[in-house]
Amino acid sequence: MELISSRQNNHVKHLVKLHESTRERRKARQTLLEGIHLVQSWCQAGAALQWLIAAESALSHPEIAPLWQQRVDRHLLLADGLFGQLFDIQPAVGIVAVIAIPLPAIQPARTVLLLDDVQDPLNVGGILRTAAAAGVEQVYLSKHCADAWSPRVLRGAMGGHLVLTIHEQADLMQTARQFDGQVVATSLEDSQSLYETDLTGSVAWILGNEGAGISADLQATATTRIRIPMPGAVESLNVAAAAAVCLFEQARQRSLA
Repeated sequence: MELISSRQNNHVKHLVKLHESTRERRKARQTLLEGIHLVQSWCQAGAALQWLIAAESALSHPEIAPLWQQRVDRHLLLADGLFGQLFDIQPAVGIVAVIAIPLPAIQPARTVLLLDDVQDPLNVGGILRTAAAAGVEQVYLSKHCADAWSPRVLRGAMGGHLVLTIHEQADLMQTARQFDGQVVATSLEDSQSLYETDLTGSVAWILGNEGAGISADLQATATTRIRIPMPGAVESLNVAAAAAVCLFEQARQRSLA
């Protein structure tokens, strides 16, 4: 197998575009899984990989060697120096996969999550990981959310993409209005305690931007506004933390119903 050491290689140029550009990922309908654990998760789930890319020194790693044997369209072996330039993981544990970004299907769901301009990839990744763990079925992201299929969000979600149906650039107003169930928005005004709210039925959760919160128009679609009681000396939680509190309160209530 040829060892690639130049950034001028056409395959490498494509990888750079996938790593750096939301536009290119959406155009190609492809993205990157970076690191052993993500690639393992996809393989264990039986999800298809298109390419496998490894650093030269990584092939001796006991967890990477069997992954490298997966049948894919293309294997690329990169010199350690080049791999280190391209990706956010060390060459010694360096394996990356190219996967297809799935087209989401709109189906009835008992629990959905609407993200209104959540822009930090770490927040989006953390929310997706929490949503998957809490049993959310579908996630809708507005136009100005961070790219749900960026390598950073994929790393943060730690396999959550495998069990979620993810709709990007969604019309959240339409989604909220058409949802057959309770639409719950987090709010500090005119709201009731999370712990006094019945969450055992179908729920669409609305979570807002890190600074501006939920837009006024979208807030108006909510049938219920809740606040998270906070006895400490802060006024609000990080959006990913708020998502975890809300979703697992819902899971707790349902487990007792």
